[in-house]
Amino acid sequence: MVSAKRRRVIVLVADGVGCGGAPDAAEYGDGGADTLGNLARVRGGLALPNLGRLGLGHVTAIEGVPAVGEAEGAYGTMIEASAGKDTITGHWEMAGLVTEVAFETFPDGFPGRITELLARAAGRELIGNKPASGTAIIEELGPEHERTGALILYTSADSVLQIAAHEQVVPLDELYRICAAARVIADRERIGRVIARPFVGTAGSYRRTYNRRDFSVLPPSPTLLDALTAAGIPVVGVGKIGDIFAGRGVGESLHSEGNDDGMRLTLEAADRMAGSGGLLFVNLVDFDMLYGHRNDAPGFAAALERFDAWLPALEARLGPGDLVLISADHGNDPTKRGTDHTRERVPVLAFGPGMRPIALGARTSFADLGQTVAAALELDPLARGVSFWESIRP
Repeated sequence: MVSAKRRRVIVLVADGVGCGGAPDAAEYGDGGADTLGNLARVRGGLALPNLGRLGLGHVTAIEGVPAVGEAEGAYGTMIEASAGKDTITGHWEMAGLVTEVAFETFPDGFPGRITELLARAAGRELIGNKPASGTAIIEELGPEHERTGALILYTSADSVLQIAAHEQVVPLDELYRICAAARVIADRERIGRVIARPFVGTAGSYRRTYNRRDFSVLPPSPTLLDALTAAGIPVVGVGKIGDIFAGRGVGESLHSEGNDDGMRLTLEAADRMAGSGGLLFVNLVDFDMLYGHRNDAPGFAAALERFDAWLPALEARLGPGDLVLISADHGNDPTKRGTDHTRERVPVLAFGPGMRPIALGARTSFADLGQTVAAALELDPLARGVSFWESIRP
């Protein structure tokens, strides 16, 4: 039997890849949202043979991804117990921390008590200050920003304060300093994230860059990552994991420039962790950032198919006792009107050498994933969640 000290647990968060059917979706204005199902319908099917053989077709109806007779992985769904449908609440819950009271949102823009403090801290004027698609508001206000140096301020249906600036107008270090100051203001207002949104280009062809940074509120209580770190078990974050947890409990944080880079970094980190074990926690952001928020169904489908084609490279690196978990933090149905996250169930797939391919059923909290990781790495149980480790372990 493989020692838990040498076991690698790899959690892959396909950001925004929901599978519909959340019982409270209508309360969030998301009735009928089904990222995978609707995407497959409008695209005439999805080609996801590797996810299919791991059991994805058993999770929900996906045109082109049948429910195979004998899946190679364990499969099921999870319902979010937290209030909200934000990146933070989803990731925190996967790490065992359920958010009971939703973060504040600002559907009419930020009030003066926030904008006055922000402008003073930034030393720059603000323009925008409304809910908007990031790409749309940059195209709308980019020329004025370049002409005046004023920061583009916007939000969404989620609890976010976003500041966009052209990299040649506001240097990155200045933008990050402004966002760090905004984080202090946001803490008083219960805003989940402050996001730096740098962009480049010229009017009519602006594009956001991967120099984005998230300044998140600190988790209010310890998470799985804190427990692992306290036990001396390595935690490596890829993508925006370090930002989401405000750096807490993440020993090594690897910034990625999109899905392809994140998958490359995942393979490299998995190789380095061979023999030493620990948690490799990965966020693949493009499904959400590039495609869901832009209602780009063709791009979303292509990204899923690239992810699917990459999976065998990861599987080839797995050794006895290693566990991979694939899930999501929320939905982001690109076929729905609007460009915000959608309240959905999320798939959960579990596989690795010797892992038992069983039906995991409908889990009532994302925290079941974190509790399973804790059990696989022989930690004391977390406060929330029901582990399925004993059902799948070799």
